Amino acid sequence: MGHRVGNAVDTGPVAAEASGRTVLVGLLGKGIQLSRTPAMHEAEGKALGIPYVYRLLDTDRMGGATGDVTSIVRFAEDFGFSGLNVTFPYKQVVLPLLDELSPAARSIGAVNTIVFRDGRRFGHNTDMWGFAESFRRGLPGAARGHVLLLGAGGAGAAVAHALLENGVERLSIADPEAERAQALAGRLCGFFGEERCVAAEASSAAGTADGIVNATPVGMAKLPGTPIDPALIRSGSWVADIIYFPLETELLRLARQKGCRTLPGDGMALFQAVRAFELFSGVRPDTNRMRAAFVAFGEAAGG
Repeated sequence: MGHRVGNAVDTGPVAAEASGRTVLVGLLGKGIQLSRTPAMHEAEGKALGIPYVYRLLDTDRMGGATGDVTSIVRFAEDFGFSGLNVTFPYKQVVLPLLDELSPAARSIGAVNTIVFRDGRRFGHNTDMWGFAESFRRGLPGAARGHVLLLGAGGAGAAVAHALLENGVERLSIADPEAERAQALAGRLCGFFGEERCVAAEASSAAGTADGIVNATPVGMAKLPGTPIDPALIRSGSWVADIIYFPLETELLRLARQKGCRTLPGDGMALFQAVRAFELFSGVRPDTNRMRAAFVAFGEAAGG
């Protein structure tokens, strides 16, 4: 099946309530056994009376199939999945496999939600809205003159768009792969204006940053540590992380000790899931109910 990318239109499937069909979805990623996403989706499906099944497609657990994303996506589609969420490190890898992209996914250059419908694959990005909503609610009034973004991958691109669309005047992007940071900065400048974004070294940009956002996997339970030298964090700045396990990463803990306002990754995880649920099921979920499921899962897991 040869896939080509076009411009996606409204691809929300027929409401599962009305059709009586089972919504079968999955999360494609690497090392995702601690994800709270399945619990949020399945609990909300149950509350709405929708037969809803959410499975993990963890390439760490797939042996010889590890990394064969093309085969995994084809299997899910052929097996009758309604769609897939996509997480690290596949948000950009899946792009060539899709037929159409939503405007957000196209501008960001990354997909975290795939909807299978009528023999076609539609790519969406709910991460951007997820981070924007979390930022708006969790850091009201945060200074937005200059922000340092750590990580230029798929999640970083979504966060960058969210920050720039929410009033950040100047965004510095740092990534271990300098070419990737430069490429993202170039795309963003073309979209938002030449003066809004630049690739930079974290060590030089942190000194004048009002805030720092970590969009790298460094700090996850399976990849502990900090993505930046803690000495570079200015007291009085704000620090956000998109990681939610652990909820308080080492970066956030050290920033809090310096008196910084902090924003953990649970809000982005929640709000991106709210949007994805509606795309998969055609039914608008209850945000507060999904938040309660997210929290309950964390308490049961001890994290």
